[in-house]
Amino acid sequence: MGANEPQKRYEQLLFFQNTRPEELADDGQASKRDISSLEKWRGIFNNTEQTTEILLCLSPVEVANLKEGINFFRNKSTGKDYILYKSKSRLRACKNVCKHQGGLFIKDIEDLAGRSVRCTKHNWKLDVSTMKYINPPESFCQDELVVEMDENNGLLLLELNPPNPWDSEPRSPEELDFGEVQITYLTHACMDLKLGDKRMVFDPWLMGPAFARGWWLLHEPPSDWLERLCQADLIYISHLHSDHLSYPTLKKLAGRRPDIPIYVGNTERPVFWNLNQSGVQLTNINVVPFGIWQQVDKNLRFMILMDGVHPEMDTCIIVEYKGHKILNTVDCTRPNGGRLPMKVALMMSDFAGGASGFPMTFSGGKFTEEWKAQFIKTERKKLLNYKAQLVKNLQPRIYCPFAGYFVESHPSDKYIKETNTKNDPNELNNLIKKNSDVITWTPRPGATLDLGRMLKDPTDSNFQALMNIRITEETHVNPDPWTPFPPRSGFSRSEAEPRNLHVYPCASPKHSGWLESQHCWVSELRQSIGDTQRPSTLTPCKGRKKKM
Repeated sequence: MGANEPQKRYEQLLFFQNTRPEELADDGQASKRDISSLEKWRGIFNNTEQTTEILLCLSPVEVANLKEGINFFRNKSTGKDYILYKSKSRLRACKNVCKHQGGLFIKDIEDLAGRSVRCTKHNWKLDVSTMKYINPPESFCQDELVVEMDENNGLLLLELNPPNPWDSEPRSPEELDFGEVQITYLTHACMDLKLGDKRMVFDPWLMGPAFARGWWLLHEPPSDWLERLCQADLIYISHLHSDHLSYPTLKKLAGRRPDIPIYVGNTERPVFWNLNQSGVQLTNINVVPFGIWQQVDKNLRFMILMDGVHPEMDTCIIVEYKGHKILNTVDCTRPNGGRLPMKVALMMSDFAGGASGFPMTFSGGKFTEEWKAQFIKTERKKLLNYKAQLVKNLQPRIYCPFAGYFVESHPSDKYIKETNTKNDPNELNNLIKKNSDVITWTPRPGATLDLGRMLKDPTDSNFQALMNIRITEETHVNPDPWTPFPPRSGFSRSEAEPRNLHVYPCASPKHSGWLESQHCWVSELRQSIGDTQRPSTLTPCKGRKKKM
């Protein structure tokens, strides 16, 4: 960029901000390009953060009294009308306004199934169970509202504005060269994305425990994980939970590159609320508004969206390179209120469940072992079905289950580890394949997906080999970090672990310190809390300074 380019850009922005299209059109010298540029720049000035508005609140009693089928409601304070459709436990909602000329819907007495409503102006009909107009047929779809339950079993109707912010300034997909876009799985929720000549990393938890000492990484990341992190052009951290915001990992990174750009959403609970107390010296943290494209270069941009259930904390992200979208919903319960882009190139989400202490930490009354086991089984099945249905609805080219590879390793958590079963990603993948043609990818640490190759020919045998790294005798299961550290030469995979899960490539000798560092964490934690119940052979490793 030339020395005068920033000033020229600023003057151009001022000109377009204060110019109307008709003024350009009246000028004989103006061109269609001028008017197009005007509309583009005015769009930038009018670009506002995505917001959520509460349209209607129902009390727990009103929710309990909802009947099967169509329910009509009016917000008495605003005078606005709404329709709720109940089918067993599922709820759908929309504004009671016809898209034709704004008429009010009433019950369609000709519909014996009780799923449609009729406009009082021109008899247009809407099937509320599908939110599609049936008269005239194949005409419109009704804009759906977000239905959320509060902590007291009340109900909120929410409207996102804009509802589909990724549609602003749309870009047509361009052909990708092989190797131009590569996604490498590191561990848990951490992905390393190569996007042209830029690199982006998601949620780097790559060393140490999370949630005090409750969770430990199930996989050892690739041996060059720190180099990968230091070479990133930007990092996205989805939320403040310590399996995504890992201060031990970030401290290691800050020691070598404190000014690395880190991006987080503008949540009510700030992601880095504890940064000063952590002692981690990061100097380039960027809090960005929801629903606005953040331009990295001419080909790369990203957008952070809020969760519908936990908007105060959880976020998800859309990354777009040359018109190809990558959707990462991370831990969101209902990302963007359930409105997400369809037919993205790659979608990734959590799958495992088991993040809550309920009901394992409860006892007495109904909380028998049999009740807990049945509850956990039911909840895990519901999560699998929800994820499979979401993938079926969105139809991504490829789906990746991740962000669920953790283990409760502390001896005091033995009961929780045995009781709190997790979903198997292969079970989810099989469920997805039954209902759709979506390709699934269950990655191993260090496995790389070449997006250009996948889009060109997903049946390519070389591509399939990249997606599913072959398990060899040199791959091992992460050992229990609370047992004495074994010599590498005698390190073997536990026969209790399945061969197709929870594995990682063997580290090279010059990068063999990761597992030792895990044990250093254990040793230091035990010294700080006076835990002497395990053998004293866990001592800090040589060459690593002991914490004071």
